Amino acid sequence: MHLAYVLNPERGAADLLLAGFADRLLAAGVVLAGVVQHNSDGAEGCACDMDLRLLPGGGVIRISQSLGAGSRGCRLDTSALETAVGAVQPLLDRAPELLMINKFGKHEAEGRGFRPVIGEALARGIPVLLGVNDGNLPAFLAFAGDLAEALEHDPAALDAWFARIRGDGASSA
Repeated sequence: MHLAYVLNPERGAADLLLAGFADRLLAAGVVLAGVVQHNSDGAEGCACDMDLRLLPGGGVIRISQSLGAGSRGCRLDTSALETAVGAVQPLLDRAPELLMINKFGKHEAEGRGFRPVIGEALARGIPVLLGVNDGNLPAFLAFAGDLAEALEHDPAALDAWFARIRGDGASSA
């Protein structure tokens, strides 16, 4: 089983790293499943909009909801997140070479969201790569046990990890 993660050193950095990695792998013909996150500026006074791009070439699902200027509550649209989970789950039947999940977040820490999909992928022998922030790292490590491998927040580290688990000896991206 292969389960690797990158820590998010600053807001949105892991999203960009994982999205770029997914794009390189797709361009190289690697069969992927999962989601990567793209953030865009929200309306004036509001936080960014969060969209999940379905891999390999699916649509985009907005997982943030507007709570109004100055709001401080959780903006995650849990219904939209579960829609994304439902779109990714059947892709495991296609035996992708890698499952990518944008983040092991609060929902996953609580046993929901993509957590069951991650577990199923690992049980099927599908490698998993995801992002984690410091706040959810303890819950992720409790979930992952000794399977979790921390990767440097660097494109070359992701390339080397994927080449190693594929047995390529060199990057395929």
